[in-house]
Amino acid sequence: MEPKVFEIDGVVTEALPQIKFIVEIEVSGKKRQLVCHLAGRMKLNYIKIVVGDKVKLEINSYDPTKGRIIYRHP
Repeated sequence: MEPKVFEIDGVVTEALPQIKFIVEIEVSGKKRQLVCHLAGRMKLNYIKIVVGDKVKLEINSYDPTKGRIIYRHP
């Protein structure tokens, strides 16, 4: 059985070492913070992420405290 993957928008609040970021999302009126890493395509294409950027995340149903950044909104 495949894990469910959810896509959600968030805002980068902090940059961590090794291409990881803390992203703040809002779920049903509550704000949560997730530790997220960059997707492979974003690393290959040298997409830069800075604090304050709006991004799209993929969150896995197995571990909802971590995510993967798949898109940066212009």
